[in-house]
Amino acid sequence: MAFDEARYIREVLDPARQAGGTLPADLRQRYQLEETVSAAEITETVRQVRQCWRRSRQMLKYRKIIGLLETDHAHRFAAIFQAAEGGDLGPLRAEVKEAGERDRRRLNDARRRLDDAAGKLRLLPPDVVAGIATSAEIGQGQATGLAGELGIEVREPDRLPHSAPYAAYGKVREALDTLRAGNLAMFLFTDQGEGIRVLGPPEGILDRVAEVEQATRRKPRGSATAGAETVCSALRAIADPAALVLYDVVVRLRERVREHPYDDTLLRHAVDDLHVDPGDAKRLIFAIRHETGVAGGPAARLRELVDGGEIQAAADFAEALPPDALSGEAAELATEIWARLDKAVRLRDLARTENDGDKAWIMLEDALRRVPDLPGAEDLLAGLAPHPPSRVVARIQGNAVVVTWTASPSRAGDITYDVYRDGVPFAESARSGVRDDGPPVNEPVTYAVAARRGRAASAQVTAASVVSRPEPGALTLTAEDGVVVGRWTVPPEAVRVLVTRDGVPVAVTGSGFRDRDVRNGTGHEYVVAAVYRSAEGDVTTPGLRHVVTPRARPEPVADFAVEPHGQDRLLVRCAEPQAGGLEFFSLSEAPPWPYGAGVPVADVRAVGHPLRAAPAEGGFLIRPERASSVLLAVTVAGDLAIIGAHREHLNLAAPRRLTVQRRGEVVYLGLEWPQDVPEVEVRWGERRLLVSAAAYRSQGGIRLEVPENEAPVIEVAPTVTVRNERVRGTPVSVRLDAVVPVRYDLLTAGSPWRRELVVELTSDRPVRIDRFVLVLKAGRIQPRSADDGFVLHEWSAVTTPARLTLPPPRHARPYWLRCFAEGSVELVDPPVRVLKKG
Repeated sequence: MAFDEARYIREVLDPARQAGGTLPADLRQRYQLEETVSAAEITETVRQVRQCWRRSRQMLKYRKIIGLLETDHAHRFAAIFQAAEGGDLGPLRAEVKEAGERDRRRLNDARRRLDDAAGKLRLLPPDVVAGIATSAEIGQGQATGLAGELGIEVREPDRLPHSAPYAAYGKVREALDTLRAGNLAMFLFTDQGEGIRVLGPPEGILDRVAEVEQATRRKPRGSATAGAETVCSALRAIADPAALVLYDVVVRLRERVREHPYDDTLLRHAVDDLHVDPGDAKRLIFAIRHETGVAGGPAARLRELVDGGEIQAAADFAEALPPDALSGEAAELATEIWARLDKAVRLRDLARTENDGDKAWIMLEDALRRVPDLPGAEDLLAGLAPHPPSRVVARIQGNAVVVTWTASPSRAGDITYDVYRDGVPFAESARSGVRDDGPPVNEPVTYAVAARRGRAASAQVTAASVVSRPEPGALTLTAEDGVVVGRWTVPPEAVRVLVTRDGVPVAVTGSGFRDRDVRNGTGHEYVVAAVYRSAEGDVTTPGLRHVVTPRARPEPVADFAVEPHGQDRLLVRCAEPQAGGLEFFSLSEAPPWPYGAGVPVADVRAVGHPLRAAPAEGGFLIRPERASSVLLAVTVAGDLAIIGAHREHLNLAAPRRLTVQRRGEVVYLGLEWPQDVPEVEVRWGERRLLVSAAAYRSQGGIRLEVPENEAPVIEVAPTVTVRNERVRGTPVSVRLDAVVPVRYDLLTAGSPWRRELVVELTSDRPVRIDRFVLVLKAGRIQPRSADDGFVLHEWSAVTTPARLTLPPPRHARPYWLRCFAEGSVELVDPPVRVLKKG
């Protein structure tokens, strides 16, 4: 269904303006989409809707609405319609469904707030109802209907005066709404970590305004930058900008107070939503709760009209008042209103006689800033066309045409550009260029560009005509042994394709060629061009140029061996091919090509992952990236790959932190169990033992039987069974020292007047004891270590057999004597009757 702009303005823009900026939540209504449309129809309708926004933006009454629509589109819906343009309507359907849920939530929220605000009186003023409707993003009529359902009477309350320190405060409020800023204080101090102080007054406002202006100048022009400039201009235009910051917060709090929330609710709103300092929030709420009414009358009505931007209506109201009613504040306001209206009328009349459209636009903009409802100004503004663009150029770029131009020198208003192809509207752009991806083929095409401002467009500026003649598509040239093969697709309008090799024509068959007049190892330049018919005769395109080098067919790698190298690498042993380069690939399964097959290198890279191979003694070092993979050896020559042998490899992690402890003929083995390894194999000497992860954890380690006189190397390797074959990973090892039993005896020898304590050491074979200690301990408990008692004597580097003597101890009985040794020995104690004395 074609887009209906008049219907869109009637059903979307006008209701949104009347509702104070409340936009339709349903994307079908917001973008005038039908229930059943294709992705292409959605894309075209959205494009036309956005063009309607740009045209309607020139009218002041729609400017705020268009700003909100553009902001929401850029931040919320652009990605949804990009997906729809690509054929994915899922996000759009999900958003439409979610919009229905949001409508239900908004109605419930509005119903709850209306009920809370009405209280027991069940009365609400219309502006409170309108505020709730705007906040809940529903229509004012819908909110009034909800109030009726709840038994709430909507009526005007007694008026209280409001006086803003800045005459055009309404413009500031509109700009803040467009910027989605909660209030003026949040706009200035949005990066402040704590609550904003609005009483005091706050310091550094003008410094912050300068920072905002500097940041705004760096952004592209749009509704957001225009709103920021409006706010900053207002703050610089008054003597006390802090007063405007305070007034904006107070106005918003007054609006919330009239909803009759509890004090804690109002305080939470001031602190959390308006970001006011908690101390200032309490003071403001207290002051507003105790406000007393101030007389209304003509002054209040005039101020209301001025704040709403209805200057012409205010002038008519002041003129209709009796002379005695224009006194005091009302007289001052009337004087201001007539002065603004008089200046605006003079600017409008001057713009009518101005020949320069840009100067006239600036005058009318100034007049509308003074009097937004100035009669006739909008129509004059809509008829002021901008200066045309210049230097319009159309050039061929591949199969597309790129049209560029120098922007219009006009700087007043929002300038867009209409692009025409052969006199028919083709595209609309806010930039200085468009791209035509589907121009007519083999036909002269003329592009023209006109600058547009609102509903008025400049004269069209035409570029020189161009002719699009695409080159052959999907071109591939494959160099093999003594032959070069070419393939392409012929453009629909082309009559044939010409191919040359080093300037010599090459015979073409269908959409390809097979050239055998080439030399291996030599680079040949091929030019593949399309030929088109024209009135002047056949036209040949510049063509596509490629240099290819045929090479002799390399030999595949017949076999290779893989063995662990270090902790994380593999050593691949194989003979390097005589011709071509050797590359290794990691595949998830066996290669789809047979051994010796020649395939394009790109096909191999699409299936497998290339592994970096570093030359090493005996082969190549590679680093596997997966625990289980198929290693494939490929001989590469140019764009051709010869499939070699492949081998399945399991990259099993090796154990870490291997510890060993001997206790007699029992050896206890500990390790850090490798990740994803079900079993380890332990080897010592000729013996082997398989230990599962579960058995290791339940037994707290590995227990081995090793005679004391053996000194084996204990090796631990990760292992797994693959297709009934056990595969071992990289092992780690530790050497276990042999232990020799050494027996000792304690004897008393010598004459009665010269006694000696003798320690006799014997063993099955001579052994060296690094440190030998004799310890005495008093009491009835024997010593457990060399530190558990008094050391009578200590010997170093003792070789068995040995006889050691020392004076007998002179110590009160009972006491114990016991020896301890360090080294690869196991000391065997004598009977207790020998060790215990007394």
